[in-house]
Amino acid sequence: MKAERTALVSQVVAVAVGVAVATAGSSGGQTIGALPVFSLCVAAAFVIQWLVFVPSYALRTERFFDLTGSVTYLTVVTAAAVLSPPPTARSALLWTLVVIWAARLGSFLFSRVRKAGNDSRFDDLKSSFVRFSNVWTLQGLWVSLTAAAALAAITSGTAAEGLDAFAFAGLALWLVGFGTEAVADAQKRRFRADPANHGRFISSGLWAWSRHPNYFGEIVLWTGITLIALPALAGWQLVTLISPVFVYLLLTRISGIPLLEKSADSRWGGEPDYERYKRLTPVLVPAPPAGSRRPMTDPEERP
Repeated sequence: MKAERTALVSQVVAVAVGVAVATAGSSGGQTIGALPVFSLCVAAAFVIQWLVFVPSYALRTERFFDLTGSVTYLTVVTAAAVLSPPPTARSALLWTLVVIWAARLGSFLFSRVRKAGNDSRFDDLKSSFVRFSNVWTLQGLWVSLTAAAALAAITSGTAAEGLDAFAFAGLALWLVGFGTEAVADAQKRRFRADPANHGRFISSGLWAWSRHPNYFGEIVLWTGITLIALPALAGWQLVTLISPVFVYLLLTRISGIPLLEKSADSRWGGEPDYERYKRLTPVLVPAPPAGSRRPMTDPEERP
């Protein structure tokens, strides 16, 4: 019962935060009649989750959760671009980067859950309407906050049309982050596809430099997108600069690294190889590997 109440409160808070961000991000931005485009995009981010949640709860399946998140990114950023003419070089760049990231990550996660058959994160949630709906609502907030700076810049009424030093520096960061995330995911996929590595986890490639290189890449790429968006933001729109901070806090303090580290510790804590890997390998920010390591166990790597 306590878990149900907590989940209900969580949803109320998520929607309230979404409303606050929608209000701030809409300040001075494009409108359709009296409706701010930014606010419409935030509303769509939540509504899409709730629409897909209904059949997902009825079927007790989480199979389309990650895919829905990626489709939502594609939908809201495209709606922002279409509903905010005329397009600028900055808005086109932001749209392109978000679309590339969402399409790659969405296809990767959907392929993974199809192969696995289920996602253990949802085992205790699917039977509860309130708790299961909570994760979908939180995904709506996740989309809204992570994409907030890009959406605000695309729908902004300012004249920051051309590409400048912020745009090129942000693009460089995005390339580093995207490349890190994509390579890390590909390395893990290949590693897990080898039957010889069953029950072990990757500690080679980028995984020898960081225990969570994909999360590092995601934080860096959203920092790059926010940097590109910065010159187009003004006034209350600057609140959307929270985007990379939110990504960082979520992945390092809430649903990402803490859960995965706890899971790994419960399964392999005390084993010499695991303890050595944990002791010598940075949890997030990559650093050159300290000595050679051999593959070990392999926890899941998504929040």
